[in-house]
Formats: sequence, structure tokens, C-alpha cells
Amino acid sequence: MPETSLGSCLLPQPPNMGYNDVLGNSGFTGLHIGLLWCLCVFELPWEGERTPLNVLLMEVNPYVPPSPPISLGYLAAVLRREGHQVRILNIGESTQLSTCGFQNMLQEFRPQLVGMAAYQRNMLLLKGFCRLIKETNPAVRIILGGPQATFMPSDGLGELRDVDFICRGEGEVVIREVAEALESGPVEAAVRGTTTRLGPEHWEEGEEVEAPEDLDAYPSPFLDQVLDLEGLEEAIVLTSRGCPYGCLFCYTPRAFGRRIRYHSVERVLEEMSWLNREGIHRFWLADPSFSFQRARSQELLEGILRRGIKASLWLETRADLVDEELLGLMAKAGVRLVAYGLESASERVLNLLGKNISLEALRRAVNMSRANGMDVELFSQYGLPGETQEEALKTLEFVRSLVPIRGNSNAQQMRLYFGAPFTDDPRRYGIRPLDPLRPAYISVGARYETEWMSAEQIHRVRDLWQAASLDGGKRMVS
Repeated sequence: MPETSLGSCLLPQPPNMGYNDVLGNSGFTGLHIGLLWCLCVFELPWEGERTPLNVLLMEVNPYVPPSPPISLGYLAAVLRREGHQVRILNIGESTQLSTCGFQNMLQEFRPQLVGMAAYQRNMLLLKGFCRLIKETNPAVRIILGGPQATFMPSDGLGELRDVDFICRGEGEVVIREVAEALESGPVEAAVRGTTTRLGPEHWEEGEEVEAPEDLDAYPSPFLDQVLDLEGLEEAIVLTSRGCPYGCLFCYTPRAFGRRIRYHSVERVLEEMSWLNREGIHRFWLADPSFSFQRARSQELLEGILRRGIKASLWLETRADLVDEELLGLMAKAGVRLVAYGLESASERVLNLLGKNISLEALRRAVNMSRANGMDVELFSQYGLPGETQEEALKTLEFVRSLVPIRGNSNAQQMRLYFGAPFTDDPRRYGIRPLDPLRPAYISVGARYETEWMSAEQIHRVRDLWQAASLDGGKRMVS
């Protein structure tokens, strides 16, 4: 999960589906009777003397139980500090939402700006929401952010006719730029950090924006109490953002300039202590490489112990960034599960991916983690460039030899998302997309075959993984 332009890197992936399986061909049919969603709406007070905007932030993920939308929480905290009224609409799987109820909320709150977290899996749902918003009030301005938006082709606006802005930079900085532009009157020039619609068939790119090096420059969504935690048992906590590695299948390094920026250890401990007082003891630390700075990781873990924070922790890191001493400290501080990126059990394929990790280092990390009493998950993929069916099945056997196949240890087919190097030129890497006429706002995703595996062979590998799974592939991240 995980930060960000209106979005997170690590979020649960729904069942494998083509883009026409989500909403039919277009429109708002995704809100048909019987679709169960969870609707959490809460309004945040504004501070200051300026006349505020009303801003609605939406997380649409009707495939899993709701969790605190941490990325939108950061945006809400920034907007509240600027004096705006903010509501967060957090949609999960467990209760109903009708089109009438949504329209009533729009008419009552009257937002001038709506921000939506965009992912490949929810794009057609967002398109339907955008249409309904504009039908209710054409004056509302809509911005898409998140992993799907950051590197989406600008021509996507030609098909997303109800969208006014695409976020191209860090969400907290960009949402403030957009709010300031709307406060000043009609938008007549491209807003910094966005692709801005200036007419039905006219959009322009704004200047780039700079994000602060110190993440503590952003107010805390927890300490500022902008997230509704009622009934929730787990919180997503970001202690850092970004990744310095060069995996060719991943969007994150490019999105964050192949660097990591951090919150201070003190800020993270304050948030966890506050969450403890609110009754939350389970934490998902959504950093892509938690232990990249070993000394900082040690300081944070020791701080958890020193403060007596009650914590059951999930975290992700690389197998070559841990050792016996650090893993022992993790276990003492409450880490119950540590996830490592494997991707493939073929050293040849790993080199083609730019993963730069050895199977021996991974095996050693798994064994040391389990010896310290922690469960382990292994992220792996199939349908990779250069990978044969035999090598894909070798990965299945490698994972099964080390950990139970459940949770995130269930492999999934590689996804080609906007911003990943493989997506820039799939055919250069032997990837053959299967939907040449897909909408410009939808990336290739899992709709491809390779020079080494046909679509049928990829599906056969998928079926074998599902047959080996102990939980049917639940709670996977993408």
C-alpha cells in the first residue's frame, strides 16, 4: 500500500477480470441493486478565516472490507489546514449505496471539488461516478489521482469527458494547487502538477511540482483526527514513501524518483501511540522497503518497545535488507508477519526483471524470520518476460517449499500498469497485449501473452496456483 498522488502502492486486487466485466460497456450500471458496498462518510471542520471550498474525497474499492483510506487522509489533513471543508467517502464491500443516496449527499454537501483515488480495477466505476456527479451538478470539478492517474496518457481525458484534472505529482501538493486555482475563479490555464481540461477537446500540462523532502511537512491524518476509525481493527501507517530499486514491472520507483523520503521516527511513534489509545493494535506498515535504512528501522522498533506500544505488525522489505539481529528485534517489537518480494524462482528471470536479488538470500531471510517466530509471505508473479511455463511452475514449488500458500503468498499474473518500464514498450520485452482497442485510461493489466507463454499457458499456471492455495487467493496485494 500503500503513497502518493491520491493513492497507495499496495492495495488488494479483485478477481481477474477484463475492463468490460466491471461496469458492462459504460455508464453507471455498477450501482445495480444487490451490489454490497460499505459507505463511510464523515465531515471535517475547517479552521481559519478564508471562505472554504467543499471537497469530497472518494475511495472506491468494493471488493474488500473497508480500511482507513490513509492516502485520502493525508489529503484531507492538508486541505483542512488550508481551511476547506472535507468529506471522505470510503466505499467497501459490506453495505448498500444507491444512486439516489449518492445524489442526495451531493445536493446536501454541494462540493466544488471531488477527488477520486484511481486504480486499474476501479476505473469504470469511477467513470460512472463522474457521470453521476456531473449530471447532479455540472459545475463540480473532478480530479483523478492515484497510481492509475500519475502516468495515464493525457488522451485519457478524451474518453473521461467528466474529468477535469489528472494529478501528475504528489497528491498533497497538487490538491492544494487545484483548490487555490478554484478559489481564484474559472480555471483558464493549466494548474501546476496536473493535466488540466480547458475545453471539451482541449487539455494542457501544468508545470511540475516539488514534494517536500521531509514527510513531516504534511499533517498527520491520525493526529489531526481526519479519519473515521470506528469499528476498524487495523490501521495502515506510512513511515516512508518511495523505492530506490529498478524493478522493470513496478510503477513505484519512477513515481517517487527512485528515492525514499521519511517521516521522523518520533512522528511515527506518536501516531502509533495515538492509535493504541483509540483501541487499534494491528498495524500494516506499508513502506515498500521497511529496513532500507537499518539504523532508522532499529530506532523505530526500539521506540515501540520503549513506549510500550501494543502492536501486531505486518511489514514488507527485501530479503537482502535483514539479518538475524534485526529480525530478532522485529519479533520483539510485535512484527507477526514479514513479506518479501520473490517474483520468480528463476535467477535468469530475476535478472531480466532488474530485481537484483538472489534466491539464496531469500531462502535465508525466510528461514531466519520463521526461526524468530514470524510468519512469512512471498510476493511472486507469473507471465513474466522471458519466463517459460516450466520456470513459472518452478516458482510455485519454490514458494510451497518455504511457506504456506495463502494470503500474499498466492501468486498473481504480472500486471502492466502505467508508469512501469515494461508498460512503456511491451513488445520490446516480448509482451503481446491482447486488447489493442482498450480505452486510453486503461493499461494492459493482465490482458497479454508473451513470446514464451501463450494466454492459455498463463491461465494454466494460474489454475495450478489456485489449486495449491490454502485460502483461495484471498487478501492479495497488487
